Amino acid sequence: MPRIKSAKKRVEVTERNRERNRSWKAAVRTAATQVEKSADDKKAGQTALTSAYSVIDRAVSKGILHKNTAARKKSQLAKKIAP
Repeated sequence: MPRIKSAKKRVEVTERNRERNRSWKAAVRTAATQVEKSADDKKAGQTALTSAYSVIDRAVSKGILHKNTAARKKSQLAKKIAP
């Protein structure tokens, strides 16, 4: 456990950020799962894909995901919807 005050603060901030990152990554995984589940139905699949894109893009803007990681995830999801 750190003794210096600034180190103690960093531990608190790091933990807070870790929880936030976990939440966003879970949301991305959930959105991807929804796309996979609705891949059979064209209309539902397209709706799920659009919402997944939105979640992924917001994760990138918050610095949770790298932009290339997001592009790869979006591409893989689009392939699952395409015939």
